[in-house]
Amino acid sequence: DVSSPKHGKVDLDNMPHVGGNIWAGGTGGRDTAGLGGKGGPYRLDAGHRVYQVSQAEKDAVPEEVKRAAREMGEKAFKQRLKEIQMSEYDASTYERFSGAVRRQVQSLRIILDNLQ
Repeated sequence: DVSSPKHGKVDLDNMPHVGGNIWAGGTGGRDTAGLGGKGGPYRLDAGHRVYQVSQAEKDAVPEEVKRAAREMGEKAFKQRLKEIQMSEYDASTYERFSGAVRRQVQSLRIILDNLQ
């Protein structure tokens, strides 16, 4: 079961973590920042294969946990904007322009990776 969202412990060796309720950047777990899990405050990609929990499990997360996770994610987002000296307006403008060329940038990255 989910209880309360948190960032989680940072694994300095960046080992893959699947499931559980401990590690930041893990996949398929609960309560911690990561990918494919449920109840975490925000997405955090540590570069490992993603294991996805079912949509039914995600839907079963209590509303108060979802609300707490959204609030924690919003707070982390605002803190990150402050660190990189961006306003919320700057971030939305960046996202608008970035989104318009996202597919082309991804294609270019694939081409450049293959050339290397």
